[in-house]
Amino acid sequence: MARKRTIRDADVAGRRVLVRVDFNVPLDEHGAVADDSRIRAALPTLRDLVERGARVVLMSHLGRPKGAVVPRLSLRPVAARLAELLGRPVAFAEDCVGRPAAEAVAALPEGGVLLLENLRFHPEEEKNDAAFARELASLGDLFVNDAFGAAHRAHASTVGVAAHLPAYAGLLMEREIDALSRLLEPERPFVAIVGGAKISDKIGVLRHLLGRVNRILFGGGMANTLLVALGYDLAESLVEADRVDEAKALIVEAQARGVELQFPIDLVVAEFFNPDAPAETVEVGRVPAGWRALDIGPLTVERYAAALSGARTVFWNGPMGVAEWSAFARGTEGVAAAVARHDGYTVVGGGDSIAALKRLGLDGAVDHVSTGGGASLEFLEGRELPGIAAIPDAEGASGGAEGAAPGTSGGAAAGAGGATAGGGGERRP
Repeated sequence: MARKRTIRDADVAGRRVLVRVDFNVPLDEHGAVADDSRIRAALPTLRDLVERGARVVLMSHLGRPKGAVVPRLSLRPVAARLAELLGRPVAFAEDCVGRPAAEAVAALPEGGVLLLENLRFHPEEEKNDAAFARELASLGDLFVNDAFGAAHRAHASTVGVAAHLPAYAGLLMEREIDALSRLLEPERPFVAIVGGAKISDKIGVLRHLLGRVNRILFGGGMANTLLVALGYDLAESLVEADRVDEAKALIVEAQARGVELQFPIDLVVAEFFNPDAPAETVEVGRVPAGWRALDIGPLTVERYAAALSGARTVFWNGPMGVAEWSAFARGTEGVAAAVARHDGYTVVGGGDSIAALKRLGLDGAVDHVSTGGGASLEFLEGRELPGIAAIPDAEGASGGAEGAAPGTSGGAAAGAGGATAGGGGERRP
């Protein structure tokens, strides 16, 4: 896509810069920030603006208050954590519009930072209400969108404001676009690892990936649905029965495109859906009656690690099992370790995938960790994201073709474990 104009293209000294950030972070039982990764991701943009003398006005949502004021979803703890990370005071406004916001902005000095209260305390935010967008825009002289994680939402703070102020991309937004664009025109061989509970959540991106990848490795509940489509009995495992035909169609399309699909060859199973349930490892097709698959097994982890060999590009999104439970997190962590030690260009997205990298201290070992869950998947589907579309292209920028022509290298679609659908041996990209 064409390069978007960024804060590097803007004169910000002394100006009120209204910045949409994604500070939708988890809070602990005491109301403090439990994971500040999204705050840290915005620091390069904020430091750049501060150092150039901007008056920085930040807006974000937190949680899903559904248009009501929910005290436990206040952004005040986020302001406190941001101040610690920036090493400077961060003012806080009790509302994102109205007198509290206007007075707080008026009092902001050059190089000062202000965080407005939760945007979603107002129902007008998610409705992209024109009057609400104008009121937000009145707090700035120019608008910067650095919230890639909200770029797929046409809300007042992501799209509406851009109709009233000159709009620019922040450095995080720029980095996300650049990193994910490389997956649209990838260096080959390109291997994708896709997990998560439901194939229905990712069927769009899977179809889009078929035109770009050489191989896809599956895990999580979505792999169960695909295994059932291949004729395996998964007992009481999570399966989207109404999506089995769609899964079959995906397998057929992969065959037609020459894309190899690999599925689990062993599974970690339990009789009960409980974090403390005793676990056993079984071959695919041998899940005991009444039991359910909750993770991929160690042989599958080894096979998937080997399947990355020679790949120039790797994309991973989604856990391999119930990764929030330690007994069923080993598959996800094994894949995390394999991706982290891979030499090719590596991109990881999705909360559980990123959490596994962090638990292992490997989040710095991949080329790009995407802050956008749904946004990154919609981007890879080839959709136009409203929050990005609202930012003008840089002067003189021109876009190339959205993606390279689908390659034909790589094996045919595989059955469980990577054997080709025709029963032949495993093929590699």
